[in-house]
Amino acid sequence: MPILRLATLRSPEVRALLDAGRPVVALLPVGSVEPHGPHLPLATDTLISEGACERAAALLEARGLAAVLAPAIPYGVTDFAEGFAGAVSIAPAVLTAFVRATIDALIRAEFAHVCIVNNHLEPAHDAAVRASIEGLEKGRASVACPLTRRWARTLSDEFKSGACHAGRYETSLVLATRPELVLADAMGALDEVPISLSTGIREGKHTFAAMGMHAAYAGAPRNATSEEGEAQLALLAAMIDGEVAEALGR
Repeated sequence: MPILRLATLRSPEVRALLDAGRPVVALLPVGSVEPHGPHLPLATDTLISEGACERAAALLEARGLAAVLAPAIPYGVTDFAEGFAGAVSIAPAVLTAFVRATIDALIRAEFAHVCIVNNHLEPAHDAAVRASIEGLEKGRASVACPLTRRWARTLSDEFKSGACHAGRYETSLVLATRPELVLADAMGALDEVPISLSTGIREGKHTFAAMGMHAAYAGAPRNATSEEGEAQLALLAAMIDGEVAEALGR
């Protein structure tokens, strides 16, 4: 069935969906405006979240739920990209407040549940997103993010290594969602950068530059394929489905 996008539905269509007798879940993608090497767009994390939401809709439909893809929140906490052109970072408290206000508004608009889908994995950003659902009534909202260990374990070896910022993992995902935005020549010319962000964070490093990521990427982007991206998107969709189902007791 076609993806239901809140921004392109008409008001009577939303009313009919809400009155149809099925719980309606709003999927709220969250991302960042952040450098992702010389080959991927600044919106990479947002595009991944949106692609995962699109594929999760069919899984939720199979559970008897209707899913609507809400407009994404494209800005996030991107302090790790300090010094790179195009990095746009907002304060954690501002992000938390805006995401919470959006959740509250969607609930007032009669959506049964809001799932925030986040694929920007900077720790302060993840914490700010998770803080947005604190204090909400049980079952009203959830966060789907691959930093949650049970979902991280399902993803690719590169993702689990931590050397995955704009590498094979993320490049494959964008090839599967928006291939026209990947600069193929640039991707093919990139050598592997075996730098683990998770290791760097544990060592107390807080910027890509401090970790040695001088072109704002880590991993092996030239090994990326759209087929791998589709496989990873299916796993991210299962993550969303799992978080929603658990929150709603299904």
